[in-house]
Amino acid sequence: MNFIQNYSSLAGRLLIATIFLMAGISKIGGYEGTQGYMEAMGVPGGLLPLVIVTEVVGALAIIIGYKTRLVAFGLAGFSIISAVLFHLNFSDQMQSILFMKNFAIAGGFLFLVANGAGLVSVDNGMPKK
Repeated sequence: MNFIQNYSSLAGRLLIATIFLMAGISKIGGYEGTQGYMEAMGVPGGLLPLVIVTEVVGALAIIIGYKTRLVAFGLAGFSIISAVLFHLNFSDQMQSILFMKNFAIAGGFLFLVANGAGLVSVDNGMPKK
């Protein structure tokens, strides 16, 4: 049972973080389009570099299990804020689905806040104070 617990934590971190890693990388390639979309939604386009860094660096930290509880807490908040800023049009079924997806992802991150990264992580190998 420990094998399943240890490696399912790693797999869960990989799965939840991959969406942020891919989103951050795609924003680099589609910078102008993403910046325009942000501005159309009332969010300053100048925040895009911060969004990209949050997504890419946060995802990598979750994947390797570094400062997992802190980073997961931040990404949970990021997911909720993104849902509220970009997906509040509940008359559009796709926006409703994206809103719920963001909240589900936030829930997954809160599980990481509560339980930590698991055995296969940088956090587990770091000295305890």
